[in-house]
Amino acid sequence: MPEAPDPENGTTRSTSATISPNILRYLGQVTTEYGVDLGPELTQVGLTENLMRSAALRVSYRQGSAVIRRAVELTGDETLGLRVGAAQHLTAWGLLGFAMLAADTLQMAIETGVRFQNVSGAMTVWSAGREGPDYVVRADLPDPVLDPNVAVFLVEEAFSSVVTLGRLAAGADLAPQDVRFAFPAPHHVRPFHDLFRCPLHFGAARNRMVVPQAWINRPMPGRDPVTYASILELLEAQMASRRRQQDLLEVLEISVAQSLPDVPSFAEQARRHASSERTLRRRLADCGTSYEAIVEGVRRERVEHLLHRPHLTLREVARQAGFSDERALRRAVRRWHGMAPLQLREGFLSGDSGNSSGPSGVRS
Repeated sequence: MPEAPDPENGTTRSTSATISPNILRYLGQVTTEYGVDLGPELTQVGLTENLMRSAALRVSYRQGSAVIRRAVELTGDETLGLRVGAAQHLTAWGLLGFAMLAADTLQMAIETGVRFQNVSGAMTVWSAGREGPDYVVRADLPDPVLDPNVAVFLVEEAFSSVVTLGRLAAGADLAPQDVRFAFPAPHHVRPFHDLFRCPLHFGAARNRMVVPQAWINRPMPGRDPVTYASILELLEAQMASRRRQQDLLEVLEISVAQSLPDVPSFAEQARRHASSERTLRRRLADCGTSYEAIVEGVRRERVEHLLHRPHLTLREVARQAGFSDERALRRAVRRWHGMAPLQLREGFLSGDSGNSSGPSGVRS
């Protein structure tokens, strides 16, 4: 997995609202079965009920992670990601789901999904290809400081959804040859066995799933080359539009990150883009975000980076991140992480020293 950029010099872009909220929508459906209403958690990160029903909505990695973290806490289910992945349908992936249905073989369907993953709502980074004699699908996490519970959820959801949608598209008897998870073995492994129906390994070096050779070249039941080609044209257009949005958001994030502790005014940003404030605000709304949300996200990344430095006082962290004082910093960190800055620092430092890596296990 590529290293994340240093927030002091740029941005990890995890604040950009560019992710389709498919996972959050299915998460809301599943948590209701536990009697948990995620409405307040969504509202806290700026996602109202009306917004969640919008087909144009995009969320940031930070927003998604915050809601997922609370959902895991409120349900107490360490296999929540499995359930959310297994609840999905091919229609959840929009045009990409139909393209995969129309692909010629399962391998083509997988590689189409990897190619257009940015329009599917994926919160992991997918890759696929040959490793020796095996055909392997890999899921990596883009955020190096991700909450461990959120990381486990995302990997569970990723492999669960792929297997579930693969069975819907290619055949109900599809099962991986082998699945490896980078996180430690959970207390209850049975749900994993029930879903994947194959040998499982925990505490592995990387999250990876081997697809049986007998399935890779198997023709897809819904293959249609004309439909496939037509949908790919639409997906290419979506990708081009997404790249333009990401470029705008990245430029703004870098501008804010390089200016901290000062923050350029919105009027100044509009002048830099040779745009009126109204036009720039509309463009950001089309991306599902606002300038205020971008500033908050960049500040959050800067705070997390600075808290990794034990010699910095909270006053200095607050100053460098552009907060008026320590109290404002404490309020922001509690809103983002549900804990005080010193608690967050302790967690970061224990992870840096290797204390956060749990025991590994193997289940087959």
